[in-house]
Amino acid sequence: MSESESFLIGQRNATKSRSGKRVSRQAGFTLIEMTVVIVILSLVAFLVLPRLPFAHERDLKTSARALAASLRYLGDLAISGKQHYRLRFTLVTNEISVTRVIPEGDELAVSDVTLNRLSLHDGIVFADVVTPQLGKVAEGKAVLDFGPLGVEELAVIHLKPVDDTRYYTVVVYPGSGRVTVLEGYQEGTLPEEDQEETR
Repeated sequence: MSESESFLIGQRNATKSRSGKRVSRQAGFTLIEMTVVIVILSLVAFLVLPRLPFAHERDLKTSARALAASLRYLGDLAISGKQHYRLRFTLVTNEISVTRVIPEGDELAVSDVTLNRLSLHDGIVFADVVTPQLGKVAEGKAVLDFGPLGVEELAVIHLKPVDDTRYYTVVVYPGSGRVTVLEGYQEGTLPEEDQEETR
């Protein structure tokens, strides 16, 4: 290799600084370029991940558990305060509302913040609500009454994502205050010990 060729190669890999010394430039990415790439990848992940199937599964399970916890809480509140409450499910709009029923039969709004914020995750809907008195309700409204002994009748609530066929089932048992969450579309029945008590 001639001297001029080596000079040109060296010229590509080094530049002169103001003081006249040669400073080598290394190929690579700057911090700004790396930051821009990370921001773009983060935005793509933020937009894509919620649309993946496992996100709906997580929201479905979380909604079922949150609903079960709210039903337990409402039952405990009715028992401890010896009050009557009415829980309404509006199946078309997926709304949940709670009122307190006074002895005259009128209904009053509840002041409990927890009971005023009951809702399902976005994309999760009520498939149906089943009770012995109402039967299977898939449209309109379903009502559950809670009294000083807890929920007054067995209720089976089925939840599902809007665009999927997976289900979670929430079962509320009368008398015991027990609420269970089951994966899949399950039919609810009273446990044998509760069936004997109702005979």
